[in-house]
Amino acid sequence: MKNPQLMGILNVTPDSFSDGGSFFNAQSILRQAERLLADGADIIDIGGESTRPFAQPVAEEEELRRVIPAIEAVRSLAAEIPISIDTTKAAVARAALAAGATMLNDSSALRHDPAMIDAARSFDGPLIIMHMQGRPGDMQLDPQYADVVAEICAFFQERTAWMAAQGIRRERIILDPGIGFGKTLEHNLAILRNISAFKSLGFPVLIGHSRKSFLGKLLGLPTEERDWATALVSSFCARQGANMLRVHDVAKTTAALRLAEALEPQAA
Repeated sequence: MKNPQLMGILNVTPDSFSDGGSFFNAQSILRQAERLLADGADIIDIGGESTRPFAQPVAEEEELRRVIPAIEAVRSLAAEIPISIDTTKAAVARAALAAGATMLNDSSALRHDPAMIDAARSFDGPLIIMHMQGRPGDMQLDPQYADVVAEICAFFQERTAWMAAQGIRRERIILDPGIGFGKTLEHNLAILRNISAFKSLGFPVLIGHSRKSFLGKLLGLPTEERDWATALVSSFCARQGANMLRVHDVAKTTAALRLAEALEPQAA
């Protein structure tokens, strides 16, 4: 089993579902960035607008006020660490890239802001596109699919073909099937069981399951007690070939992956 890259989450928001308000000043941002780096994060993902269910949009100026100092703080700690900017706004993406971000993570798959494709063409780093049914404000009202895996695959085929036509190299694209974004518990489980279907499209696959509500529904755990469950799901995803895992607790996920790797059958 080849362990996936670990993307450590740094939400600089007051209202994210798991850690809203926890990292909302310079000192707490630096402490969390130091912890993620010490725990072995391969990438730091910085977001300034919550995408939790029923979240309200954030003005561009406010999002910039949140994310740019965070990017600069992380870059001051680690000159080489890849930094991902989690945004759907082209202006935020451009400013973040100028401040030191090296990856773009767009939960709208470049659909929210028509100018995002130009921002994507302005640099040559990785682009993460996510599937979401609806928008954060309405995505969990009543998500419906005839075949959730097939429909997400069709969505990615359309999006990646469009991006290629716009001059984006395939090698830059990473797919995120969007656990919890317009999905029921059953939809999320189907996604996790079928990572190979997304891999078959020919792109790296990112799974963002950390502390999500489906874990609470399955196990009866409050948000703050879901890190070990997240880590166990991470090891399952790694076995299915996931290339990248977006998590809050890098240390627990690393421990689960090391244990799973140690338990892998040895070649004769």
